[in-house]
Amino acid sequence: MIDLDYGESRVIGDRAFHSDARVAALLAKSLMHGLLTAGMANCGKHFPGHGHVRADSHTEMPVDRRSLKAILADDAAPYGWLSTTLSSVMPAHVVYPKVDERPAGFSARWLQDILRGRLDFHGAIFSDDLSMAAARRINGRDVGYADAALAALQAGCDMVLLCNQSVGNGEAVDSLLSDLAEAQIKGRWQPDEASEARRRALLPTTPAPDWDNLMTQPAYIQALWLVP
Repeated sequence: MIDLDYGESRVIGDRAFHSDARVAALLAKSLMHGLLTAGMANCGKHFPGHGHVRADSHTEMPVDRRSLKAILADDAAPYGWLSTTLSSVMPAHVVYPKVDERPAGFSARWLQDILRGRLDFHGAIFSDDLSMAAARRINGRDVGYADAALAALQAGCDMVLLCNQSVGNGEAVDSLLSDLAEAQIKGRWQPDEASEARRRALLPTTPAPDWDNLMTQPAYIQALWLVP
């Protein structure tokens, strides 16, 4: 979580490390280093920043009316600083109308021009959960899971998530996979080799370290000593 805590958001709150981008980035980097040491990839979210808006994107569409300059100076700054440490990034289901009318997760401007181009991020991009209310409203109209998934993939996401609907018998997920296969046949979406490489790069390349041995490493012991 690299969002900043402005004290207003109903959904971010204490999920954020800090209100200062520099402190949040330092703490996030420490966490990511620990995860990587234990053989686990990481994901920074919610790009370019969810903490400034009060609305909860699980149930409504948040709108952040700040300028691109203001967002890059604060909320999005950690993504540039941590671009070589982040394994992956998850964009926000938030609209930033001074940059793009689409939510960041469906915006090629945010994902390709700014995140990849300006901030030099080369890792994988996950969509946020497409079952959320803000994920089903694009350009002022409600869309289904398949259209939301296609919009995310076309904008620059490497993977799309449908989380809450995956429980039970998984009919919604099966339907989404079928719809995406049909869209591929009809030419609405095609797999991309670079995207496939980014997904594969998230897979472990070595066995997970033994937990007992991990806990005896000097770095782990020092981290325990630093925790109050």
